[in-house]
Amino acid sequence: MNILVTNDDGIHADGLRALKSALDEIGRVYVVAPDRPRSACGHSITLHKPLRADPVKLPDGSTGYASNGTPSDCVSLALLGLVEEGVDLIVAGINCGPNLGWDLTYSGTVSAAMEGAIMDVPSFSISVAAYEPNVDYSVAAAFAARLAVILQQHRLPPSTLLNVNVPALPQSQIKGVRITRQGKRRYTGALEKRTDPSGRAYYWLGGDLPVDQLEEGTDVKAIADHYISVTPIHLDLTDHAAMAEMLAWGIQEIDVASL
Repeated sequence: MNILVTNDDGIHADGLRALKSALDEIGRVYVVAPDRPRSACGHSITLHKPLRADPVKLPDGSTGYASNGTPSDCVSLALLGLVEEGVDLIVAGINCGPNLGWDLTYSGTVSAAMEGAIMDVPSFSISVAAYEPNVDYSVAAAFAARLAVILQQHRLPPSTLLNVNVPALPQSQIKGVRITRQGKRRYTGALEKRTDPSGRAYYWLGGDLPVDQLEEGTDVKAIADHYISVTPIHLDLTDHAAMAEMLAWGIQEIDVASL
């Protein structure tokens, strides 16, 4: 099995190194990752400047490719020719910090897996729900390898990826694994205005810790209860229930010729 590994924390991140080491036991691993941290870049792609993919010697002596592009760019680079042998599975991570609930819209890690799903390659993202330094990635890395084997045997449905979150706990304190749905997590946000030496205003975006709605069956609740969360994510973002309701609103009866 040929496995592509990428992330949004950069090619030198400890989480990527731990993930590659675990996946080396089950397949041939190729690394194409950003040359620097690209956290919270979402599903952005690079269209207006050249992309580079420079060979980099990894700590285990193998060669990876560091790109000036986004995580999604890294997937495209690999699938469109950088990995000539072809890719059977894409794993994005291991991210330092959770990707839960509505975080998915910001996450470069999850977006890399989305890009894989768009290109019809089985893909999953994996994160450790930790904010402090010196994260232990061993449990998440081992779980990623077990999940990769399962995905060899069971094909994901079309346009579907998996988003995995692992509690930042010792193995003995993790209660198990839950298949979950996407929960609700929002950041209250804050805008801090400052003035530079020339008198011009500039701004820092920030906020408090996220607020989670701990509903049963969700990813945020699973992590809060010390379970590994595995959430299937579909690329179709359509709200089908809203679509059916809107048919009665008269939107389709608007006379375009009168606009």
